[in-house]
Amino acid sequence: MTTDFQTAREALGARLRGLRVEAGLEGKDLAARLGWQTSKVSRLQNGKQTPTRDDLSAWAQAVDRPDVVDELHGLLAGLGMKERHRSWGRQLAGGHRGRQEIGVRLTEATKEIRGLEVSRIPGLFQTPEYARVVFDGLAEFRGIRPTTDAAVEARMRRQEALYNPDKTFHFVLCEAALYHRPCPVEVMAEQLDRLYTLVGRNRVELGIIPFGAQLRRTAPHAFWIYDRRLVIVETISEELWLTGDEDIAVYERAWDWLTESAEYGALARRLIGRARAALDLG
Repeated sequence: MTTDFQTAREALGARLRGLRVEAGLEGKDLAARLGWQTSKVSRLQNGKQTPTRDDLSAWAQAVDRPDVVDELHGLLAGLGMKERHRSWGRQLAGGHRGRQEIGVRLTEATKEIRGLEVSRIPGLFQTPEYARVVFDGLAEFRGIRPTTDAAVEARMRRQEALYNPDKTFHFVLCEAALYHRPCPVEVMAEQLDRLYTLVGRNRVELGIIPFGAQLRRTAPHAFWIYDRRLVIVETISEELWLTGDEDIAVYERAWDWLTESAEYGALARRLIGRARAALDLG
């Protein structure tokens, strides 16, 4: 089974390959510039070998992209994050693109994703413009170099998994996520229209927990469950990557209890439609 370490290494390799292609270089040409064997270039860009920081710095220079050194080093740092706590400072050292590439690979390696969002639309369901505003705001908040265009492109590529017949997606949103608006009203309207069309789609189950619903367990924060191997929890300062059986069991129980209070199908559409109608479009 693919490990999350390997998933992250493949994401780094994919980024290296993309930089080579953007530079118009074949693998053998890049190897010649670097003074490496062609096989090393191949192993690195296919996620078969872990690069060093010097390897990544040299690669960035060879493709005339010294501006991506911090991003590549941040991706490499992520490989060594075997602990539960993964600081945003380390993960986003070069901007949001690298973490989004990891998200693409995580989704590719997962058959079933279950997710709870409390106050925003899940990335897998975001429109490009909603995602753009979110990334711009987070970059400003964290004081990092914005890589918004590349991050949005990766997020949209990740959404291709929604059409994969081998995957299923189960998401529950608190109704507040339909009203909390990080974007202009027109962007939010388009985003809610997108959500409305997702309700009832094959292999995508979308529920809404209404305001005033009785809950056996409140929803203190968002979380995503990848198969039964990994739970990711996002906080303001860090991500938690939880892989222990006890942690996963606790979050699965929270998922089961919260979904009891969710509305699906026509009732979910009604809640989304009500939020859409409440927007003042002038």
